[in-house]
Amino acid sequence: MTALLLLPLLLPFALPALARRALGRLAPVAALWAVTVCAVVLAGCSLAALGSFMLIGLLKVPLFAAVGELIHPLRTASDLVVLPAAATSVGALAVCGWTLVRSVLRQTRAFRAAQAEAGRRPAAGDLCVVDSPRPDAYALPGRPHRIVVTTAMLRSLDGSEREALFAHERAHNDGRHHYFLAAAELAAHCHPALRPVRDTIRLAAERVADEAAAASVGDRRLTARAIARAALAGQGAHTERPGFVPAATAGPVPQRVQALLAAPLVPRAGRAIAALLLACTALSCAASVAGLADFHHRVEIAQGDEAP
Repeated sequence: MTALLLLPLLLPFALPALARRALGRLAPVAALWAVTVCAVVLAGCSLAALGSFMLIGLLKVPLFAAVGELIHPLRTASDLVVLPAAATSVGALAVCGWTLVRSVLRQTRAFRAAQAEAGRRPAAGDLCVVDSPRPDAYALPGRPHRIVVTTAMLRSLDGSEREALFAHERAHNDGRHHYFLAAAELAAHCHPALRPVRDTIRLAAERVADEAAAASVGDRRLTARAIARAALAGQGAHTERPGFVPAATAGPVPQRVQALLAAPLVPRAGRAIAALLLACTALSCAASVAGLADFHHRVEIAQGDEAP
């Protein structure tokens, strides 16, 4: 049982490298979906494993064993293994919960501030221009979705570059990329190995929007120039937008520009990477389910409901 529940805690360490390779081998939209789903599933399985370790340790304590109506000792590995694992799991879950709550509160305040700022400005369709000396542009989700751009950013680009920038932000809203970024943020607080994956998911979302903008304006070089100039203009500018709000200047811009200036991606080994991501996700799920089922069976034996 213990060995099975260790797998969901170890498998997330393989995801950062797989996620980077997936972004290089798969089409951006496929990489975005595959890596995000894998990160969310691995995060959920790791939480389930931590919760199981915590419950196993609690049921070793006579008070909680009585509450659980255990009439026989719960058969597990040695207490020298189980109790430290339970204590570690309690600490890990407490840290996860605390950092997650802090992040949600901070992101909610920033989102409400961004919505209030956009709501005070007249909108031209989905475009909202904010008078600010800080160059910035981002896709603001909500009802309705909006593209928020500052006057400083507009002054930094020419007419055709502005259209490419707007097409990029519209692609974010059309693709509902804020959901992917929010999922990546949640997963990053569930397991430390998933924190680098958050950046890969953000880069994948930007690559999807880059390709959509290039297709919309019909010029990959123009799109690359618009993104590069927007990033240079916004360099060093302090922004308070939420982390789940996508922006054209986010991520490693030189890598994105290089991808736009190159020929469109032709997957070379996409099937192998997709298979590895699927195997990693399936193995984590299978180990979690098997571990939880075994734990439930042992509890029922300890309660006298089943024969050993």
